[in-house]
Amino acid sequence: MATIAFILLCHKDPQGIIDQANRLTAVGDYMAIHFDARANPADYDQIRAALKDNPRVTFARKRCKCGWGEWSLVEATLNAVEAAIDAFPRATHFYMLSGDCMAIKTAEYAHDFLDREEVDYCESFDFHTSGWIKTGIKEERLIYRHYLNERKHKFWFYKSLEWQKKLGLTREIPEDLQIMIGSQWWCLRRRTIEAILDFTKTRRDVMRFFRTTWIPDETFFQTLVRHLVPAKEIRSRTLTFLMFTDYGMPVTFYNDHYDLLLAQDFLFARKLSPEAHEVKRRLGQLYAARGVDFQISNEGRSLYKFLTGRGRIGRRFATRFWETESSLGRERELMIVICKKWHVAKRLVERIVEETGIHAIEYLFHEATTPLPDLGGIQSTLEKRTRHRRALMRMLFDYHQTDRMIVCMDPSGLDLMQDFCGDRSRTRLLEIECDFTDDYLVGHAKRVGLAGEQTARDTLERLLPTIRHDIAYESDRIRDSDFEHLGRIREGQTPAQNAVALADFLSVDAATAEKILSLPHLFTD
Repeated sequence: MATIAFILLCHKDPQGIIDQANRLTAVGDYMAIHFDARANPADYDQIRAALKDNPRVTFARKRCKCGWGEWSLVEATLNAVEAAIDAFPRATHFYMLSGDCMAIKTAEYAHDFLDREEVDYCESFDFHTSGWIKTGIKEERLIYRHYLNERKHKFWFYKSLEWQKKLGLTREIPEDLQIMIGSQWWCLRRRTIEAILDFTKTRRDVMRFFRTTWIPDETFFQTLVRHLVPAKEIRSRTLTFLMFTDYGMPVTFYNDHYDLLLAQDFLFARKLSPEAHEVKRRLGQLYAARGVDFQISNEGRSLYKFLTGRGRIGRRFATRFWETESSLGRERELMIVICKKWHVAKRLVERIVEETGIHAIEYLFHEATTPLPDLGGIQSTLEKRTRHRRALMRMLFDYHQTDRMIVCMDPSGLDLMQDFCGDRSRTRLLEIECDFTDDYLVGHAKRVGLAGEQTARDTLERLLPTIRHDIAYESDRIRDSDFEHLGRIREGQTPAQNAVALADFLSVDAATAEKILSLPHLFTD
């Protein structure tokens, strides 16, 4: 009979991970956990302490700092797989999961399903001809080397790509491999996993190749399974039910989706809302049940496509996402850096990203050229971004797969700050107080259209006190709003003095905050 070793990659929700591990192992299965090294150490300690007496749970011996699209996700998976192979010699199948997945069938059903055929379940299509990639770069993922994360270092990521193209620095794909692509949520037999691990030790050339490809979690296992396993023993599908919106975002399931989920021809579903407590409770009880009959209709994708597509033919099924969504999510934390000197805020945020890995977006509500992913048009203009501010931020949290994000705002955006501070998410604010010389204010007047290159000096001198007053007034309005979590750093203070407010804002220690603030030209104009 099939016995599953679940390979769980996670970075948040320690209690959810503990519950999931206990639930899935209670019926005789196993679990190997990789908890992101970037995540809160206290969360990892909580998970280790809670599961230390569960002999059916093991942990990756080496933890990676994971980033979307990076090799680190594959490396983390391999580390967890190696731990599972060593710890669970009786495991017959290895099933890839995330912390957002839940079983939608019983363990009895899942084991019987895997026993029906001696096959691997791994979605894999030809990389070049299948059309699996809908947007973004395609062949460039493979033939150029990628050392930077596109989401963290967008400018340099594409600059590196541009330079490699100009210099003709293409590389050959290993000639004996047919590159495949597909979902990362696979279920593989033990002998397939062992063959992959052996391959990684003997084919260093292939490992070097994949280490610098872009988004290798969609190609690495998919390619090796096709390379090592006869085609007749592969089912090119995932056993995890997931759907994507028109914007390329995963569809989230809620409490009223219980019956729909059970009717799908899958063993697990991804992803469930953190607030869908009722459906999680019911699914959790279901996994250990016996003798349950499932009526498989498998209409989930077609039903979703029909309902969401009605707006395209003039019949609205429901209001749009951004017309109804009212919260970023209770478990999320939005950190707002407020500064009139945009270049100062951008320098500080760049340092924060380098030292903490927290994802940051610059003045998206004030600067039209701020780089943003394609979210279906909601991000296309400053007017749309501002009007659908909460929906936009929620979509950005989902897109970047994070629960903590920094954004920059101009002090004039008080209504934005008040709106986000009224959300159920945790919102923190950090105001940067800068000194303003007359020359800076003149430049500011020209940038915002209050003056031009030909404006007389005496006119500028009459204008400067008003501009200075307006800047002070914006700061006073922020203070008068009595925000609960508002910190402040000042240009005239030392890094050690400013570190207290920054440490509280980022939830880091004082030494890390002082290191971030040690940039010598932080306030330079």
